[in-house]
Amino acid sequence: MEQKFYRMNIAGLDRDLPLCPISDSLMIGAFVIFGDPELTTACAEELLKRAPEHDYMISAEAKGIPLVHEMARLEGNKKYFLARKAPKLYMTGVFEAAVHSITTANDQKLYLDTADAEQMKGKKILIVDDVISTGESLKAIENLVEKAGGVICGKMTVLAEGDAQEREDLIYLEKLPLFDSEGNVI
Repeated sequence: MEQKFYRMNIAGLDRDLPLCPISDSLMIGAFVIFGDPELTTACAEELLKRAPEHDYMISAEAKGIPLVHEMARLEGNKKYFLARKAPKLYMTGVFEAAVHSITTANDQKLYLDTADAEQMKGKKILIVDDVISTGESLKAIENLVEKAGGVICGKMTVLAEGDAQEREDLIYLEKLPLFDSEGNVI
């Protein structure tokens, strides 16, 4: 099958998103920020213009990492947190939350280091991600922040896909449509 693309203007930059089937009748546009520093910086700048006041930011591993890193750098190298896909040896302990994402084949868990959780306690936490669709990853991060005692002050993403476009609690730059099996916007 020939690869199809969807052209979008994101933060003032044109990009062709490859269309990827997730079922026999549905495709999504794959937004991959990895390896595109121009797009990463442009998105970070635009999101920060809309960001509510916050003490720290958090994102999920892995695609949100370059975005939250660049946002933190633009804010003067502020510390940020990551919800990891697996516990790491350096973690002093972990909180965990289950997540089922449409872009991942199996259910996953996200983990937060208890040392990071201590720093979050009572602080305003901004959740940042690259794309939000079903909101399952977002829900898992919210769960981790709440377990840590952080106060969620906002939720931001570059692209809102599908039902996420209707969420009133979400700040985003652009709407990403869904596509039928032929690559037509639905």
